[in-house]
Amino acid sequence: MLGATVSGVLLLLSADFLKLILIAMVIAFPLAGWVTSQWLHGFAYRTTIGAGVFVIAGAATLLITMITISFQAVKAALANPVESLKAE
Repeated sequence: MLGATVSGVLLLLSADFLKLILIAMVIAFPLAGWVTSQWLHGFAYRTTIGAGVFVIAGAATLLITMITISFQAVKAALANPVESLKAE
C-alpha cells in the first residue's frame, strides 16, 4: 500500500490547525477579557464576565474546527488521484 492512510492525513492536518487555533486563543482570550471589562466599566449596572464564557467559546471553536478539518481531510484522503490527474 502506497501513500498515507486516512487517519494519518487527518492527524497531520488536525495537529497543524489545532496549534494555530490554540495560539489564537491564548492571544485573543485575555485581550477580549480586558476589552470587555473596560467597556463594562462605563455602565452603571455592571456584571463580570467569568472564565466559563471563554471555556465555552474555546470548546465551540475547537469543535467546529475539528468537524470542518475532519470532513475536508477525509474527503481529500478518499479522493481518487487518477480523477484529479485527468482534470489537469
